[in-house]
Amino acid sequence: MFNFFDQNILNFVIWTPLLGALLLLTIPQKQNLWIKRIALMTVSLTFLFSLHLVCYFKSSSGYQFEIFRPWIPAIGAYYALGVDGFSLWLVLLATLLMPIAVLFSMGSIKEKEKSFYFNLLILETAMLGTLCALDVFLFYLFWEAMLIPMYFLIGIFGHGRKVYAAIKFFIFTLIGSVLMLLAIVYLRQEAEGSFLLDHWSLLALSPQVQGVLFAAFALAFAIKVPLFPLHTWLPDAHTEAPTAGSMILAGVLLKMGTYGFVRFAIPLFPDALLVAKPWIATLAVVGIVYGALVAMVQKDMKRLVAYSSISHLGFVMLGLMALTPQAVTGATYQMVNHGLTSAGLFLMVGMLYDRTHTRLIADYGGIAKQVPLYTFVFLILTFASIALPGTNSFVGEFLILSGSLKELPYQTILATLGVIFGAVYMLWMVERVFFGPLKKDSLKGLKDMNWREVLCVLPIILLVVWMGVKPNFFLSKIEIATQTLTETVQQNQLAKQSLKLQK
Repeated sequence: MFNFFDQNILNFVIWTPLLGALLLLTIPQKQNLWIKRIALMTVSLTFLFSLHLVCYFKSSSGYQFEIFRPWIPAIGAYYALGVDGFSLWLVLLATLLMPIAVLFSMGSIKEKEKSFYFNLLILETAMLGTLCALDVFLFYLFWEAMLIPMYFLIGIFGHGRKVYAAIKFFIFTLIGSVLMLLAIVYLRQEAEGSFLLDHWSLLALSPQVQGVLFAAFALAFAIKVPLFPLHTWLPDAHTEAPTAGSMILAGVLLKMGTYGFVRFAIPLFPDALLVAKPWIATLAVVGIVYGALVAMVQKDMKRLVAYSSISHLGFVMLGLMALTPQAVTGATYQMVNHGLTSAGLFLMVGMLYDRTHTRLIADYGGIAKQVPLYTFVFLILTFASIALPGTNSFVGEFLILSGSLKELPYQTILATLGVIFGAVYMLWMVERVFFGPLKKDSLKGLKDMNWREVLCVLPIILLVVWMGVKPNFFLSKIEIATQTLTETVQQNQLAKQSLKLQK
C-alpha cells in the first residue's frame, strides 16, 4: 500500500484539487458552508500529500517520485512527472499558500462562492502540474491552463478596473505562450517526435538556432516573471485582484517565469544563454532599481507591494544569469522567500482593506495602538521583505549578491541600490500607516486580527523565521540540482572553446 502511494504521490498532489473542484459542481449554490468546507478540506489534503515529498526527498541529483507512462503515442507525448531540488519547495509553497488563501477568503468572499473556489482549485492543479511536468507537451497544457482560472478570479472577483486588468494579464501571457509553442513544435521535430525533456537536452543545436529558440522561451518566461520592460501588466493585475488572487499571483504564478528559465531556457540553450546573460542581467538590475523607485512613490499599499515584486524578482533573475552554484541556489531559495513574504504582505493589506475599504496610505496613520498584533505581524513581514538578517530573504539575497559579484560585477554593484531603496519604501510606508498620531476618528474602532486571520498568517511567520535561522534544511535539497545545472552549462562552454582551439 505504501509503495503504491509513494509511486503515485505526484498524482495525488496534482489531481486532488481538480477532484475537489468537480465535487463542488455537485453542491447547490445555496450550500455556502459546505462549499467552503469542501474547498478548505481539499486544499488542506493536498498540502498533507505534498509533505510526503519533503519527508522522503533525497538530497541527490536527478528527478524523484517519477511517473512515466505513454499518453498520446501518435504525437510522442508522455505522462511524465517528477520533482527535483528546483521544483520541490515551489510545489510545497503552492500547496501551503492555497489553504491560507481559502481560509482567508471564507470571511471576505460573499458572492458567487462556488465559482470562486472552483477557479482556485483548478488553478492549483494547473500550477502543480506545471511544476512537475517532465514532458514539454504536458507542461505547456498546464502552463496555458493557469491562465483561465486566474483570468476569472481577477475579472469576476476583483476590484475597480478588474476586467481591464484581467484582459491585460491574459493577452500579455498569451503572446509569449504562442511564440513558445512554435519553438516547442520545432524542437519536437528535432527530437524525432519526442516531447520528453530528457531527449531535448541531448539535442545538438547550432548557436543560431539556439538563439532563436531561447528568445521564444525566454520571452514567455520573462513576461511571467515579469522582467523589465514586460512588467506593465503586473501592477494592474495585483491591484485589482481579490486578496487570494494577489497572494497566489505573487506567491506562485510569478515564480513560473523564473522556474521556466531554470527548467528549460538555461539547460536547453546554453550557447544562447552565454550570449544573452549580460543583457538579461542588466534588464534585471533595471527592474530592481526601477521597481524600488516606483514603489517609493505609490499611494496605494497594494500597488506598492506589487512594484516591490518587480524589484525582488530582479534579484532572482540576476542570480540565475550569474550561473554560479551559489547564485543559482540563492535565486531558487529567493523564489520561495519572495513567495512567502509577498503573499503575506498582500494578505495583511487585504485584512486592512476588509475593515476600512481603502488601501490608500494617506487614509491611515497612528493605527499601531489600535491593532498591536496586526502591527507586529506586519513589521515582521516588512523586515523579511527588506532582507533583515535573521529573516528568510537575507539568506537568499546574500547568496545571490555574493555569488554574482565575480561573474556580473557591475550589475551586482548596481543591484545593491535595490536593497537600500527597498528599506526606504517599506519602512516609510510602515511609518505613515502605523505610527504617529491617529489621523482619523473613524480608525478608533479598528479591530485587531481575529483567530482566523492569525491562523492564516501564522505559518508564513514561522517559515520566515525558520528559513532565516535554519536555511540548511532547505538549501541542502536545492544545492545538488543547482550544481548539476551549472556544470551542464560550463561543460558546454568548455566544449565550444576546445572546438575553437582545434580549428
